[in-house]
Amino acid sequence: MRTALTFLLLLLTLTATTAQGDFANLARYQDANAALPAPSADEQRVVFLGNSITEGWVREDSAFFADNNFVGRGISGQTSPQLLLRFRQDVIDLEPTAVVVHIGTNDVAENTGPYDPDFTVGNIRSMVELAQANDIAVILAAVVPSTAFSWRPEVGDRSEMIVALNRRLAELAAEKDIPFVDYHAALRNADNGMDAELAADGVHPTQRGFAVMKALVLPVVEEVRAR
Repeated sequence: MRTALTFLLLLLTLTATTAQGDFANLARYQDANAALPAPSADEQRVVFLGNSITEGWVREDSAFFADNNFVGRGISGQTSPQLLLRFRQDVIDLEPTAVVVHIGTNDVAENTGPYDPDFTVGNIRSMVELAQANDIAVILAAVVPSTAFSWRPEVGDRSEMIVALNRRLAELAAEKDIPFVDYHAALRNADNGMDAELAADGVHPTQRGFAVMKALVLPVVEEVRAR
């Protein structure tokens, strides 16, 4: 299984960099990855993989990442196929103890094509299986609540699609026996969106929103590290 998954990821990466240019934005973290030393024998590195929410979290609370030996690998606007394409470079090659996968907002917003929940869940499943094949523990995070996307107003309110996607992600986590961190349940309001104090634009968490997420994910990471 490991050999087949490795070959598939290599093939996908080559496709991303040759047929469509740098579709996955592999260049974004190439230098940072090269500068990051291999973890020491007793080090428990954790990669946070995601989109602009993860990227913004590192920017807004860099101490949280530095103090806990967390490596942020979020790229604004990205969708699940893009994360899958850069999974080897930005996760496996960094030799982490664990990875927190948080993706789906931009899939639902159709940033890189029509939304197909089966395709999105399949991409996330592949990331989980690649991590497990490389002895990396996986923590799966729910997509945060949103009722509108300012950059894609034409798609309308897709909050129920996010709820449905999170339901499937929770089922995937249960199937694979991995932790599921339910950001959505902790951040949502009565409309399955986020109030302004948690996300001024309704999508990207504020410092208060990130504080809620931190309180949820940190104990889970520590539990995984203790295993």
